[in-house]
Amino acid sequence: MPLTFDFPLEQLKTYQGINPRPPDFDEFWDRSLAEMRSVSPDVELIPAKFQVRDTECFHLYFTGVAGARVHAKLLRPKPASPSHPAVLIFHGYRGHSGDWVDKLPYVSQGYAVAALDCRGQAGLSEDLGGIRGNTQHGHIIRGLAEALNGEPEKMLFRQIFLDTAQLARIVMEMPHVDAGQVSVTGGSQGGALAVACAALEPRIKRAAPVFPFLSDYKRVWEMDQAKDAYAELREYFRYFDPLHAREDATFEKLGYVDIQFLAPRIRAEVLWGIGLMDTICPPSSQFAAYNKINSPKTLAVYPDFGHEQLPGLADQIFQFLTQ
Repeated sequence: MPLTFDFPLEQLKTYQGINPRPPDFDEFWDRSLAEMRSVSPDVELIPAKFQVRDTECFHLYFTGVAGARVHAKLLRPKPASPSHPAVLIFHGYRGHSGDWVDKLPYVSQGYAVAALDCRGQAGLSEDLGGIRGNTQHGHIIRGLAEALNGEPEKMLFRQIFLDTAQLARIVMEMPHVDAGQVSVTGGSQGGALAVACAALEPRIKRAAPVFPFLSDYKRVWEMDQAKDAYAELREYFRYFDPLHAREDATFEKLGYVDIQFLAPRIRAEVLWGIGLMDTICPPSSQFAAYNKINSPKTLAVYPDFGHEQLPGLADQIFQFLTQ
């Protein structure tokens, strides 16, 4: 087996992360979920131009926290069965919910599918802003200045994490959907959102994250991997804290949107895909979250692969989610 550029595999299996956990982390997310539940989602379904036999396709809009209108693609079998399962799909960083046709394999198995557009990225969801600092692409650090001044609820990934849970709740409440048979999947950012959704909506049945992003930020920093997807960590210090006077506080605030601390809330069965040569989302940052999951879990390890297509994993995930 080739050596990973990170810790050896046996050490990864026990690694617990180094990013600081905010002392009020659980209270923060309990308050955030209460806020989410207080929002009237005002769900709107608009038939899509894309339609195929035996499938209904809709643009789904709902109101999320802070008033943004959030978009997802919704596909469901036609005619509807008395009670069918569902899969939620989350996309990679700066991307969007993808093409309609990509979701049809799940619909062919009798599943409804909802694919979220993250706020402020390439899809149709709103990002209402209202924060200071970088807005070009820095979603990790979006709202960090406010968090350092005592308002961590302004962090953009807090809102996006809540959007995943709210979408799950909306889908679970739809007629003909079996709320006990809803699963989640995604890669990179989408993998992180699958973890967050399964943590914040404990009724999620199965979760299949692939090399998730947004975990153990300080480890990424200390590995000198604050580049590519994590480049904005370096940008933040260069632009807003060049002397690193608030470095410790910065990583602690990022802890509010660190999936490793949400992972213990997961009750779903988990299938996790990882490449040990991943320099985008380093393996140790992923294991920091995976090792905190207490529900049944399976790790698909690809020793020779990085942040790329992992052969056979899509088939394995499809069968895992539709078993």
